[in-house]
Amino acid sequence: MPSAATHLMFQGEAGSAIEFYSDVFCGFRILKLEKYGQSDSGLAGLIKYAKAELHGHSLIIIDSAAAHDFDFTPSISLFVEFSTEHELREAFGALAEKGEILMPLDDYGFSEKFGWVKDCFGVSWQLNFGDLE
Repeated sequence: MPSAATHLMFQGEAGSAIEFYSDVFCGFRILKLEKYGQSDSGLAGLIKYAKAELHGHSLIIIDSAAAHDFDFTPSISLFVEFSTEHELREAFGALAEKGEILMPLDDYGFSEKFGWVKDCFGVSWQLNFGDLE
């Protein structure tokens, strides 16, 4: 059966990102995890492939085997809706702590409470509480 997932490619920080997201989101879980072995020159212990789920949304998380000059961009982000404002504030605070706030938590007219943040790994998150109009 065909499927789709968001693919997050890190450069050596995938393991730290997985641990961080596990702490931030109660709905984050790892379904499969494979690390590079000793025979993978310079990559041993890094994440070769991880399949994760965030509130039912599929994620593929890897450490790139090839070095590259590009990184994450806010033009693609993960949109997470929360059932309580408290959960939203907790997640936003954790993601913003060493990251960058793109839009602070506020009522922007289209949502009761919304915020946009880029975390310390460069991944962009739109966080929402309330119905989108």
